[in-house]
Amino acid sequence: MMKTFLIYAYSAILVLGSLPQLRQAKKIPDQPFARKAKSIYRTPATVSRRVIEKTKSTVTVSGHEKIPDQPVLFVANHQGIFDILVLLAYLDKPIAFIAKREIKRIPIISKWMEQIKCVFIDRSNRRAAIKVIDDGVESIKAGQSMVIFPEGTRSKGTNVQPFKSGSLRLGTRAEVPIVPITINGTYKMLEEDGGRIKAADIELIVGDPIYPEQYQGIKHNQLASDIQEIIINSID
Repeated sequence: MMKTFLIYAYSAILVLGSLPQLRQAKKIPDQPFARKAKSIYRTPATVSRRVIEKTKSTVTVSGHEKIPDQPVLFVANHQGIFDILVLLAYLDKPIAFIAKREIKRIPIISKWMEQIKCVFIDRSNRRAAIKVIDDGVESIKAGQSMVIFPEGTRSKGTNVQPFKSGSLRLGTRAEVPIVPITINGTYKMLEEDGGRIKAADIELIVGDPIYPEQYQGIKHNQLASDIQEIIINSID
């Protein structure tokens, strides 16, 4: 447990140390946002990478060259709590997430999330959830790529739970490429050992983009199923 405590403490120090950069980020004009995103993304990415490195984990990325040079919707499976840090650190593209409303209570981290145009969802409020989709579409149209986890919760293993199709509307309404992302191994860092942080070998696999002309006319349920199958096959 000492290693786990030290890593949490190290993470807290890094987050506190990002306050000067956060103040600077707030001063950068939102327009054009794509330019702002590149400037402010370095700090969340660097903090995330240092935390992953502190755990002594290794991350292997394949297929990075497939990522289009434009805003996209990344669709990923969700094995563990470290998924977000791995994506921030190693995807090498400014990204935002749909996050639970409760995260807004976390100092500094929530402010960084606001800066990179994350959107916060109250899952108990259906009307608010619809607005989250609208906000997410606006973020993508402004130039920010976004990541969704259609399983809705962590699988804590290699099994991929059924994908919910609703959040795919972020991509289809914004009319941007949808890129499958397979995450494998992050559950070993925390969830596998009862909350103790340990090193793991992690794979991040970028799938072939699905462009608007390919998914137009396909129902969202079918699209979700197709992407889930791509990710399952990558894990196997």
